[in-house]
Amino acid sequence: MIGKGEAFSILSALAWAIGVILYKRLGERLPPLALNLRKNALVLAALLPLLLAVHGFGLPALQPAEVAICLTSGLIGIGLADTLYFRALNEVGAARMGIVGNFFSPFVIVLAFFFLGERLSAVQLAGFALVTLGVLVIGAARGPAVDAAALRRGLATGVLAVLLMAIAVVMVKRVLEHADLLWVSTIRLLGGVAGMLAIGAFVGGARAPVPLDRRGWAMLLVGALVGQLLSMLLWLGGYKYTSASVAAVLNETASVFIVLLAWLLLGEQITRRKAAGIGCTLGGVVLMLMPAGH
Repeated sequence: MIGKGEAFSILSALAWAIGVILYKRLGERLPPLALNLRKNALVLAALLPLLLAVHGFGLPALQPAEVAICLTSGLIGIGLADTLYFRALNEVGAARMGIVGNFFSPFVIVLAFFFLGERLSAVQLAGFALVTLGVLVIGAARGPAVDAAALRRGLATGVLAVLLMAIAVVMVKRVLEHADLLWVSTIRLLGGVAGMLAIGAFVGGARAPVPLDRRGWAMLLVGALVGQLLSMLLWLGGYKYTSASVAAVLNETASVFIVLLAWLLLGEQITRRKAAGIGCTLGGVVLMLMPAGH
């Protein structure tokens, strides 16, 4: 029977996939940093009243070092990683980024092995190899609208974004195991927004060159509430209630959701090479789900 953590992880993948499709459309109007900042400002505006309704004005039962970990996790995983993800999304498309996202579970499994003591098996290493092969196969399937240099740059940026996401969640895993989910989510988000404001102050890009119309704001609102707020709460809930390795692997179902939604809503074709890449990555996911003793 599937547990609470496993269910949260799969539902998080679906919510994130919906957000990615909306972010792809919004990325045609907003630069990555501007999109990320506006999205997370909306999430913060929704999360703070929820936090007050549940916990009132009390302070979280966290040590200063744990608050610092949550803030740093948000800076890395939300401020930096999401911004890089949106940049890669603009360059390589939603379907390819769905496949690149499959690097997430191997990164988490390796990091969890070294920093959380979660055992890495030979079968999981084989799964890592399959996921890597799948990403390389799908990356070689460039369409006529994607320049080769832009494709390589976008894939590299996407892999870096996914690595930073993995670092951020492994970093906060121990805090999540005993801390309140809403408090951890809020503190991480504050760290992410603060990081984006600092980045924007130094390099620019936080302001949208073109104001959004009503449809654009509607897409941004749905993307923020479903693709970020709901996805983030479910995502962290998955890591709270099951092991980091299992949660990360189940998050990989996002790749299937993204590819299918990109085909249905964005007109991105599912070629035989993409299908082969999906097969490799999902095969790797299955191997990484096997118990460490197999």
